[in-house]
Amino acid sequence: MPKLIVVTREGEEREVEGETGLSVMEVIRDNGFDELLALCGGCCSCATCHVHVDPEFADKLPPMSEDENDLLDSSADRNATSRLSCQIQFGPALDGLKVTIAAED
Repeated sequence: MPKLIVVTREGEEREVEGETGLSVMEVIRDNGFDELLALCGGCCSCATCHVHVDPEFADKLPPMSEDENDLLDSSADRNATSRLSCQIQFGPALDGLKVTIAAED
């Protein structure tokens, strides 16, 4: 299974395995990271699954939708590598992806 590296808000780094076809948000949630709220369950309507993607992987991700961009605009912690983890499909092409859970708004 592909690996995902998750950095918590406190800076703790943990490597977890993720099932192909799940979103990055689902992989994070299923591996017990409680600080990623994902209140809308992956419907791209809340921005509570905001992460910062390692710049090394930024070009490997699909383009951001207008809805995702609009939701991220509401975050005070948005930066150039911000994404909603519910909008990133996980799989072998993203093996080793590192994301940092963004500060809570």
